[in-house]
Amino acid sequence: MGGVDYQQLLHDVMDTALRAPERGRPADYIPALAVVDPTAFGMAIATVGGEVYGAGDWETPFSVQSVSKLFTLALALAEGGDDLWKRVGREPSGNPFNSLVQLETEHGIPRNPFINAGALVVTDRLLELTGDAVGAVRDFLRAESGNPTIEVDDAVASSEARHGHRNAALAHFIASYGNLRNPVDSVLAHYYAHCAIAASCRDLALVGRFLASHGVRADGSRLLTRSEAKRVNAVLLTCGTYDAAGEFAFRVGLPGKSGVGGGILAVLPGRGAVCVWGPGLDQAGNSVLGVAALDALTTATGWSVF
Repeated sequence: MGGVDYQQLLHDVMDTALRAPERGRPADYIPALAVVDPTAFGMAIATVGGEVYGAGDWETPFSVQSVSKLFTLALALAEGGDDLWKRVGREPSGNPFNSLVQLETEHGIPRNPFINAGALVVTDRLLELTGDAVGAVRDFLRAESGNPTIEVDDAVASSEARHGHRNAALAHFIASYGNLRNPVDSVLAHYYAHCAIAASCRDLALVGRFLASHGVRADGSRLLTRSEAKRVNAVLLTCGTYDAAGEFAFRVGLPGKSGVGGGILAVLPGRGAVCVWGPGLDQAGNSVLGVAALDALTTATGWSVF
């Protein structure tokens, strides 16, 4: 990535994204997210060497929401190995992220780890392995980003819990098939809490570097094997942006995980990671400005995996 003027690149990419005709709307089914400034927009790139560059609101913490599902998956695999794949699939769902449709026909095995049902199973596994799933995710984010202030936003977590009837239904349905090992209430509490962690584009770009480095953490230790990192990146590409993963691959061409807080964390294999935040969402739950910015980035640089 040498010779790249990252600051100019980021400003150019964001300017291109801001010309998009649509901006989307913040998630309104979680009241604490509905009040976020809809004009916020930030972007950061962190290289595998540890350099980080940003533009716009790149240092403003936001609710990571489903971006946290990437970290629960990586930590569950690191702690417990491939046994997790007996309990959750690796295929795109083709349905909304909070759908119950497939669980009955597929006997309580969620289609992939990035829809809500799958993330509940992964959270259950991480809770089983560590005793504190949300603490494991928070501490990992702090260590990889170098930011010790990263914390759960309790107001967002409480807001999600109060309005989480669909997630509760998913968890109970999965439990009815014996695919949760911990009490449903405990799994839900840890799930809501890790989704409610607040972090910035800077933080998340730095954290995402382990997947660009084939599973190696910022301190040089190995979190995942090369094979595990490859597989996580593959599932990110095919399943990381809800039921719009095909469109995201078509436009952006990077492994990425989105969240309804408006963040998207994408991996530049061998190069680094990039995080974009824009609270306005499309119908699939992905940031409109975020997708436009990542599209502009890979178009300008050729950094797509294709």
